[in-house]
Amino acid sequence: MEELIKTIVQSLVDFPDEVQVNEEIRSKEITYNLSVHKDDMGKVIGKQGRVAKAIRTVVYAAASAEQKRVYLEIVDR
Repeated sequence: MEELIKTIVQSLVDFPDEVQVNEEIRSKEITYNLSVHKDDMGKVIGKQGRVAKAIRTVVYAAASAEQKRVYLEIVDR
């Protein structure tokens, strides 16, 4: 899942080497924390959050086979 997120986001940003995805596993949920270069934050979020919503939709669809809830958080460094 981390590779899927990286692949999607690296194609959108100007600094693809600075894309980081960290996974936090809890008993019934998995949270992926995505961080990018500060200048790329707007590209990942998009106008009115549309790009972020599209990325989350793809990630949630890919994770539907797992028995845990999956979340994607875009975090600031």
